[in-house]
Amino acid sequence: MTQSSQLIEAAQRTIGLEIEAVEQLRSRIDEHFVRACELILACKGRVVVVGMGKSGHIGNKIAATLASTGTAAFFVHPAEASHGDMGMITRDDVVLALSNSGTTNEIVTLLPLIKRLGITLISMTGNPASVLAKAAAVNLDASVAAEACPLNLAPTSSTTASLVLGDALAIALLEARGFTAEDFAFSHPGGALGRRLLLKVEHVMHSGAQLPQVSRGTSLRDALLEMTQKGLGMTVVLDEDGGLAGVFTDGDLRRTLDKGIDVRQAQIDQVMTARGKTATADMLAAEALKIMEDNKINALVVIDEQNRPIGALNMHDLLRAGVM
Repeated sequence: MTQSSQLIEAAQRTIGLEIEAVEQLRSRIDEHFVRACELILACKGRVVVVGMGKSGHIGNKIAATLASTGTAAFFVHPAEASHGDMGMITRDDVVLALSNSGTTNEIVTLLPLIKRLGITLISMTGNPASVLAKAAAVNLDASVAAEACPLNLAPTSSTTASLVLGDALAIALLEARGFTAEDFAFSHPGGALGRRLLLKVEHVMHSGAQLPQVSRGTSLRDALLEMTQKGLGMTVVLDEDGGLAGVFTDGDLRRTLDKGIDVRQAQIDQVMTARGKTATADMLAAEALKIMEDNKINALVVIDEQNRPIGALNMHDLLRAGVM
């Protein structure tokens, strides 16, 4: 067997073993899992995740996932907890302790203090009969038949199982809390998702003197001058009461030329698109983008409750804002 074949075989075997480990978790989503969720939902404080070594790395990720999905959580290194960081944990908190063996010294050392303070303890172990599992109010069974490591030593399948079980816990809690996409965005205000879910039309639209507008009866020539000055590739057309009568865009201009209409003689009423597609100021910018995409247009008029134009935006505005 060539070295390439050996490498591929090793990788595929690893993936297969870890898939099996994750698949075995399905049957363990039972009353213990439900109890763990109930304890966390009833928690008045935060979920404090602890773990050593590779379990600590997984615990850190679980804490981050919980925190970003509606469950206040943070990670504490158990060794540091023994040297002062235990003060970060309060009686109102829930401790989620990860240890594959369930006998990790740094965590076991904390058990008497956790018990004395009356802090609720949830364990996630690979040994339901371990010291840690027995000390916990509920134990989440993350045991695996074997590590993917051929020596059965390096944490591989076990850490994957713990990670997936942590994700299952976070998502179950997310759904139980009714956590929404907007809630998620508030946890991620700097990312692309945050921009899509928090940015509103009013934040990107052109308004006031920047809004290109003409009245019905205006010559097409003057409307084109207004479009050129404002640089949005469109202008709104107002009726006698200041309401939206229509819109004229670069696309309308091309269609006008195709029909052989004399640009110098025509009035805007002859060539505008009546009404046109609109948005509201409080609409998410991502919703405005969908309207444009669905209707294959590049600009939208923003109207108020009285159908009066108060702004406009185009694809370039959404692109600059990072919505698309």
